[in-house]
Amino acid sequence: MATTSREPEPGTEAETEAPDAAESEEEVCRQVLRILSLIGDKWSILVIGQLRDRTLRFTEIQRAVRGISQRMLTLTLRQLEREGLVTRTVHPCVPPRVEYALTPLGGTLLESMAGLTAWAVEHRREINGNRHRYDAAHPARK
Repeated sequence: MATTSREPEPGTEAETEAPDAAESEEEVCRQVLRILSLIGDKWSILVIGQLRDRTLRFTEIQRAVRGISQRMLTLTLRQLEREGLVTRTVHPCVPPRVEYALTPLGGTLLESMAGLTAWAVEHRREINGNRHRYDAAHPARK
């Protein structure tokens, strides 16, 4: 039987960590910045993008995400799993087969990522031009 890491069980401490009215604005900001740091990371974005339509094995993800090291992929998948964005399923066979998939929560990121990608595509020339003009005007600051 395959084992899959899952979302917290109802009533457990992890499940009841929803924000409440007593939570300070500073604490909410800290949590949001941590989440944005994770999902805004180059490797996280690329891994989530690869898992958008399918379940993949570690080596399949590594081949699809050019330039990512084995260590960085391991750390990225572990962090995405920890935050509940990816599931890791271990199939009991020899050798063990491990598969990764987006959770429903992870899937909710796809629309936002598509919007940010569309924005980047639309404005890439303007941003590249700005960068070149800045670098030309400030050669020592590159």
